[in-house]
Amino acid sequence: MSLYAAYAGNLDARLMSRRAPHSPLRGTGWLDGWRLTFGGEQMGWEGALATLVEDPLHQVFVGLYDIAPRDEASLDRWEGVPLGVYRRTMVRVHTLDGEVTAWAFVLNDYEGGLPSARYLGEIADAAESAGAPHDYVMALRKRPC
Repeated sequence: MSLYAAYAGNLDARLMSRRAPHSPLRGTGWLDGWRLTFGGEQMGWEGALATLVEDPLHQVFVGLYDIAPRDEASLDRWEGVPLGVYRRTMVRVHTLDGEVTAWAFVLNDYEGGLPSARYLGEIADAAESAGAPHDYVMALRKRPC
């Protein structure tokens, strides 16, 4: 099993149970020194896509999943890794039990652009379902789109 840090729609455990059915949610945590942002607006989706950038003044709420080897390739395909849309990067996640190392998907494009209202709503709903603090969820809901 490898440890995956989900920060956008994949925070929703029900959604992840369809994308990676053999990979349970282990818990949640925070990426300190990272910021949730958007980019790739020109890629043809209905708006910019979620990604992470390093930023010492911010943190991002994440869900941690134990990804089974048989789910890794399908999750990579879902996130567009073979097409070069996203790549994996290693991150340190702070949990109530201490720090763990996990991988996360990062967009292979520049930061910039606005997400669609629907997409941003899905991310906020996923964060809420994963137990993100109310102020974090509200900040997502108030972001420009």
